[in-house]
Amino acid sequence: QVQLVESGGGLVQAGGSLRLSCAASGVTFSTYTMAWFRQAPGNEREFVAAISWNSREIYYADSVKGRFTISRDSPKNSVYLQMNSLKFEDTAVYYCARSPSPSTRSSDYGAWGQGTQVTVSL
Repeated sequence: QVQLVESGGGLVQAGGSLRLSCAASGVTFSTYTMAWFRQAPGNEREFVAAISWNSREIYYADSVKGRFTISRDSPKNSVYLQMNSLKFEDTAVYYCARSPSPSTRSSDYGAWGQGTQVTVSL
């Protein structure tokens, strides 16, 4: 059974930083693309970043490019999202997800974590 568990969310002031972690179990982590999505109240879930199984392909949403960095540690079955220069509009529940190949579409991801709340105050 696939299990993805996010952690690291919290409350931070605008301009601050947070590092999200996602620990995977029950999967062959190293062969899958991993990604982060987010969903703010009243909004659809949106793509944030994705990293291929070998870290050679990395994609970011335009809204976070230059501020967020996705990385993975396959021996630890973990993926991370370093978020710098946070803005109020980054406030959302952040989810990690798994896919057989890189994609920005949430429908291509078959396994999801429960999410972690990130709140950025002005």
